[in-house]
Amino acid sequence: MTVARSVALFVVAALFEIGGAWLVWQGIREHKGWIWIGAGAIALGLYGVVATFQSDDNFGRILAAYGGIFVAGSIAWGMVADGYRPDRYDVIGALVCLAGMAVIMYAPRSH
Repeated sequence: MTVARSVALFVVAALFEIGGAWLVWQGIREHKGWIWIGAGAIALGLYGVVATFQSDDNFGRILAAYGGIFVAGSIAWGMVADGYRPDRYDVIGALVCLAGMAVIMYAPRSH
């Protein structure tokens, strides 16, 4: 699997997970109701499905690497959906997480 395909899968997974969590948040915290909560639960389930399409067989590695995408994606989602303005430490932290993701997922390994 190419790095580009792997990253694309991580991005799709992040859209489902972050979007699903946001829908649940909106349903409960913003009182938008059960339809939002249900849609969020479905999206969260789809996140789990998308993660299985990564070519690496190590569940722990996939989820650990995905964590970097989740951190950066959550900040981006907050900016777009809620008008969140990250400060420089948010940005630096997200970049550190993405660097960690790249090391965990794509470092050359001898098998």
